[in-house]
Amino acid sequence: MDALGPLEGNYATALKLIDEAHAKDPNTSPGPDGPVPYELHYAQKMTRWLVVREPDASAVLQLACRAQHFRRWEIPRSTYPMTRPGYLTWRTKLKSQAASQVAELLGSPAIQPPIPPEEVNRIAGLIRKEGLGQDEETQVVEDVACLVFLDDQFDDFEKRPEIDEDKVVSILKKTWAKMSPRGHALALQMQFSDRAKALIEKALGVE
Repeated sequence: MDALGPLEGNYATALKLIDEAHAKDPNTSPGPDGPVPYELHYAQKMTRWLVVREPDASAVLQLACRAQHFRRWEIPRSTYPMTRPGYLTWRTKLKSQAASQVAELLGSPAIQPPIPPEEVNRIAGLIRKEGLGQDEETQVVEDVACLVFLDDQFDDFEKRPEIDEDKVVSILKKTWAKMSPRGHALALQMQFSDRAKALIEKALGVE
């Protein structure tokens, strides 16, 4: 887990089971040693940014971040209308399903001693991002997800021909609004392409 505190045996087992599920993603991302299941790549990115955002993260927070996109490939975006309401409904379904599936996984008899039910419920709540804006750990999860988007996905996202500049700027504004001041500071330290940097500056109103 890089610089994060070491996980105890049952939490380490839970992490292993989460990653085994991620490894079943049929979609891939390029890696130094060949293609990597995309959701495993994403989960590892979540952990890397969690190290930076919250180096003293609890085991519960570590597992919630690692499981953010749990089995997301099972519900493609195309299964919902390509509209704003369709997008929001899709996102809500993703969070609900991931939280339920992870809670079920964390009840596996392979995890010994069992993770306490209140911690399983807390992990599920963090995956659903309950209390965003009031709950500090939920805010950490949101910051980390936004940082992964900006670091790992934004350069490719803004090049997609079907997405015009105004839409990209709008998405950036919404992303920025969800982040904390600490998240903002970390985002501004990233290295972006000139094009991506110009769009971010436009979204932030930088002249």
